[in-house]
Amino acid sequence: MFLRHLSLVNYKNFDSKTLEFDPVINCLVGDNGVGKTNVLDSIYHLCFGKSYFNPVSTQNIKHDTDFFVVEGEFEKQGRTEKILCSFKKGTKKVIKRNGKPYEKFSEHIGFLPLVIISPSDRDLILEGSETRRKFMDGVISQSDKVYLQNLIKYNKVVSQRNSLLKYFAANRTFDKDTLSIYNEQMHTLGTAIHQKRVEFIEAFLPIFKEQYHNISEKDEQIDLTYDSQLSDDSLLHLLEKNIEKDRALQYTSVGVHKDDLNFTIAGHPIKKFGSQGQQKSFLIALKLAQFHFIKQLADTTPILLLDDIFDKLDENRVSHIVGLVKDENFGQIFISDTHADRTENVVKNIHQSYKIFTL
Repeated sequence: MFLRHLSLVNYKNFDSKTLEFDPVINCLVGDNGVGKTNVLDSIYHLCFGKSYFNPVSTQNIKHDTDFFVVEGEFEKQGRTEKILCSFKKGTKKVIKRNGKPYEKFSEHIGFLPLVIISPSDRDLILEGSETRRKFMDGVISQSDKVYLQNLIKYNKVVSQRNSLLKYFAANRTFDKDTLSIYNEQMHTLGTAIHQKRVEFIEAFLPIFKEQYHNISEKDEQIDLTYDSQLSDDSLLHLLEKNIEKDRALQYTSVGVHKDDLNFTIAGHPIKKFGSQGQQKSFLIALKLAQFHFIKQLADTTPILLLDDIFDKLDENRVSHIVGLVKDENFGQIFISDTHADRTENVVKNIHQSYKIFTL
């Protein structure tokens, strides 16, 4: 699978831009602030229906305009797939595939698999559990529609249960029977989500460890573990046991929406004990493992976006990663960098077709 053509109108800093891409390697070079990352983000937008860096649609519109349009032409399994994503202030976002709008955006997830490696990935280590859950859910959802639908339903039930708890507090009332309906729904959906996450970590972990050792070239003991309240108790029991706490807090304090991933090196949290280099290697290994995991389950090779990759690794390591396109396991790669010469030195040694775009 590859992106052949990209057209932008009023997207971030672009008023109008059209690009024709190489099916293997594409390099976006130029000074900071010219829009290299915005081009990559527009490609992400076509694949996921939202920005990777700023999911607030209005903030992706160019200043002093009231709409944006991102359009792309993909080649997938011998077929041309035209995807259009548009948004106008005051209306709903529209995503179309070959001229036909999606009724639910979730139907589009996984159709055009993509992995992005970006300096902002450090949030996976530095931020709270929600960021790591989103990473895990994003990987699983690209190849499992049932999981994605269960997740959407589960989050909706949690929101409804929280509203009910607030209603109880505001009106100084309580109805155990009504609450139990939400408990049952949360239990059914949450148990299925938990089981799928357990299976995911079991399959993902060996791929991740292999990628880390390939990148770091060191024999370091890194690990990735799944932390869930459901590992020791059923969700139904947890909800019943914590009802008084939930009534006091006016929100649901237990469930798979509290799950986390633990990142460790030599048995210690990498956030506190990992060097900057170890953290960078850890994050890139996560993303490359995501690439391989999705490729194993999808029917096509994901597109790989490398945003400001030299910020993370030295030239030799970047050469190693880009060199993977020699392997038929990789498809189309996009690279952004501030130094055109540095980028060209890396890609011309791969002996694959490439294009360099100076923005």
